[in-house]
Amino acid sequence: MELSRRTFHALAGTAALGFTLTGSGSPTSADTARSVPTGPPPPVPSADGRRHEVGFDRYSLLVDGRRLVLWSGEMHPFRLPSPSLWRDMLEKMRAHGYNAVSVYVAWNYHSPAPGRYDFTGVRDLDLFLRMAAETGLYVILRPGPYINAEVDAGGFPGWLTATEGTARTSDPTYLRYVDEWLSAVNAIVAKRLFTRGTGTVLLYQIENEYDAHVGEPTGRAYMSYLYEKVRADGIDVPLFHNDKGRDGAWAPGSFGTGGEKGRWLYGFDGYPEPDEVPPDWGRFGPGGAKGGATASPRTPGFVPEFGGGWFDPWGGSWFDGKGYAESRRTRDAAYERRFYLTNLANGITLHNVYMTYGGTSWGWLPAPVVYTSYDYGAAFDEARNATPKLPAMHQIGQLLRHVPDLAKLNRAKAVRAADERIKVYHLVNPDTGAHFYVLRNDSEEAVTSTLPDAGIDLPVTVPARDAKLITAGLRIGRRTLVHATVQPMLTLTAGRQDIAVFAGRRGDLAQVVLDSPDEPTPMRLDPEPAWAYNLGKLYVTAPLGVSELSRVRIESDGVDTPMLLLFADDATALRLWPYETPSGPLLVYGPALLRSAELRGSTVHLTGDTTAVTGLEVWGPRGITHVTWNGRPVPTRISGTGSLLALRPLAGVTRPALPALDGWRRRTENPEAESGFDDSGWTAADKKTSFSTTPVPDGQPVLFADDYGFHYGDVWYRGEWTDADGIESVSLAYSTGTQGLLMAWLDGEPLGTHRMPVPDKDRARQGTWTAKATFGLPEGLRKKFREDRESRGSGERHVLSVLVRRMQHDMDGKALDTHKAARGLTAVTFEGASPEVTWRIQGASTPDPVRGPMNNGGLYGEREGWHLPEYDDKDWKDTELPRADRRQGVTWYRTDFRLDVDPGVDASVGLVLDDDPERAYRVQIFLNGWNMGQYINDVGPQHTFVLPNGILRTRGANTLALAVLSDGTTPSGPGDVRLTLLGAAAGGVPVKAV
Repeated sequence: MELSRRTFHALAGTAALGFTLTGSGSPTSADTARSVPTGPPPPVPSADGRRHEVGFDRYSLLVDGRRLVLWSGEMHPFRLPSPSLWRDMLEKMRAHGYNAVSVYVAWNYHSPAPGRYDFTGVRDLDLFLRMAAETGLYVILRPGPYINAEVDAGGFPGWLTATEGTARTSDPTYLRYVDEWLSAVNAIVAKRLFTRGTGTVLLYQIENEYDAHVGEPTGRAYMSYLYEKVRADGIDVPLFHNDKGRDGAWAPGSFGTGGEKGRWLYGFDGYPEPDEVPPDWGRFGPGGAKGGATASPRTPGFVPEFGGGWFDPWGGSWFDGKGYAESRRTRDAAYERRFYLTNLANGITLHNVYMTYGGTSWGWLPAPVVYTSYDYGAAFDEARNATPKLPAMHQIGQLLRHVPDLAKLNRAKAVRAADERIKVYHLVNPDTGAHFYVLRNDSEEAVTSTLPDAGIDLPVTVPARDAKLITAGLRIGRRTLVHATVQPMLTLTAGRQDIAVFAGRRGDLAQVVLDSPDEPTPMRLDPEPAWAYNLGKLYVTAPLGVSELSRVRIESDGVDTPMLLLFADDATALRLWPYETPSGPLLVYGPALLRSAELRGSTVHLTGDTTAVTGLEVWGPRGITHVTWNGRPVPTRISGTGSLLALRPLAGVTRPALPALDGWRRRTENPEAESGFDDSGWTAADKKTSFSTTPVPDGQPVLFADDYGFHYGDVWYRGEWTDADGIESVSLAYSTGTQGLLMAWLDGEPLGTHRMPVPDKDRARQGTWTAKATFGLPEGLRKKFREDRESRGSGERHVLSVLVRRMQHDMDGKALDTHKAARGLTAVTFEGASPEVTWRIQGASTPDPVRGPMNNGGLYGEREGWHLPEYDDKDWKDTELPRADRRQGVTWYRTDFRLDVDPGVDASVGLVLDDDPERAYRVQIFLNGWNMGQYINDVGPQHTFVLPNGILRTRGANTLALAVLSDGTTPSGPGDVRLTLLGAAAGGVPVKAV
């Protein structure tokens, strides 16, 4: 993902050739797209031990000869450092209609040093892939080597910043390291390929938004090399790249010797602004020299990243300081329907929403532009809760899963609405004859109109800046839908009846017309619906939202199988859960989430979540007579719709109480600032050359932290010389990234603090942040120097101590090696004298073997283990909050607390920090030794930090450590520090301690 990915262009076309990729990786012809039957949707994917074929034509993916619309959501395991919760999120995604999960694999997260790769613990990629297969999700794997993703160095490991070789080119030194990385990743992925039946990895991405050398020999050689490497490692699923815009970059045939034909998909990323009018950019969009209908006419429409929100910078300036709540408000459910349905109308059948779950950029993972939270305004928030954006995703996902006609659409005869403020897209499946109409309203007010050109005289209302999909001629079970004014959500057969669900906004009047040659016998099971029969058509109407779920059962219309029509508004639709079992599909209504359903004998065993008291209703295969919920029997009766209806409601959740945070202990640090501190064990900073893109100043040593192996977090410098006579000031040039800072002391006396400013959009996009801090010597220090010289003569020892808080490496979106820009001090000059300074440097010590290299920086307390729960702090001073110290440097606060959350409750807990925004300090937050992020009191916007279960012991003792860094100019805090409950559900998944 790249910062500048906001512009839309045109996309690809409509030629009829396609290809199939077999399990062995050999392409076979699938020349005639029309020869592929629509048929039923592919079964739920799993590691079933059988070989599978994965291919595509210009319409869609072909999985074992069946069409598949890929409806995927992005989540990053590295942004949720609790493997137990991976399963929680995967189950939630599948339940809400996603059939795939897309994941970046971050090189920096797995590699602390050249040749060292860690795929254990929170980095267990194989475990994640197994969970995805067990959950029933396909996987789109994206291992780079460059990923961007708003992570440090765009995913490049810290050690790569200090190596020779130009990244993202065919430079042999760089490719040698890439080989190591891809070999390590692919050894795991090759065991989890869907083609082999050992996993569900369906697609594999090479590089990321690589637009720097398009059409150049350098770029073609690089992409060809990556392609051949991945294939040589046994990856036989289709490969692709994500074009930064609809520019036709790296379309089939654009690199290599042509070996990628039939095995290479073209895809582009799109991040529209909320106020944009969605363009026509898919298979049916306009042609052009780039993108559009000429980009890749033989491959299906594919957006590997489509905006599911947007990231937020320090200060929250892009959303006026409102943080991710504003992103979620502006990119809401209406935004999703408006843009995602337009995509579908333009032939996009591979669709990945970035992000679906954003998570947390914990530790030193975030790139300089973003703060700790990566919530993204996504459909699931950082605390794993459903948001108001989810109904749109749920309805579209279920529709695409249960209506296979949508996998093959052609643009049909133009249709105009009676009210021209409604833009109409008319599509038809050439095999089934089903018609689909996407109605989009780009105006600022709701519009009600008919579609006389389509023979639809019933009024359809589309809210302001929203969209709606309606259908005609669609087979639903054993009947044909003539047309409807609301969107179908799913259709399935459970037991002895067909079931169709229609969903829309609360207050909509749903009108469904069914073809019915014989007059039927409808049965109204709720008071709201009404019907009429006329000339072979049954007209059923139901207002949405008057009651939760409206039911109409239809019999005796010449069809042996009854049909059950269910009408739901958004809130109700979010409690309808289809689930596939070996004995046939189920439909469950009531709970906040259905995680699994298993049929054993005559009993269906359900697991899931409840957040409030709720009913339970189950439609299932014949012979089901009993139900259990989370292991407990549920008494039921048979309802008038053939369902099993619970005789008593399922219980909600008792929200757990959280303790106050008290019993604080306090200790100050930064002895490195004292002139007598022993730095003999530090690294001598005496190198003369560097591979950094930052020039080494003439006559000075290399001071860049990365050149000495210190890649993450804070770094200390101590410069020593003799004779300070004449020095009037010292200038410290440094490079940190957004919101970095520098503190300096001379002979133990504070000189002051310099910090980078809050970013604006333009400066944030520039990436590289450098500054010069000039400190005049206080008169008291000058006087001391004069007195020392007069009393002792020349040769007095002096020490300049500097602490640099750097905010990680720049990303390399333009392939300019910008990740190699220096971090730390870059140059030191004096006014009034030119002392010969000997420098030493110290950063993070040996990387944490469990938490990884990004957990710790170089603060004294970190090097001494003050952040760890096992550290003995009994000699620290007792203290109370809020504090109002004035001191330049670092002060630590620690406390312990216990939680006793019921084991049947999934409680998401956050840590809140609040204080007077005029106070200039920042806090590094450690929970049980894990660095959960950085709080900057006078910048924001983040005040709440999610504490993921597994790292947080919800039943047991926890240790919280706060490293407070302040400049001494204001009271430093911390102020109010408290726990808050971000969400709770009865159910959840078992959580193992990390």
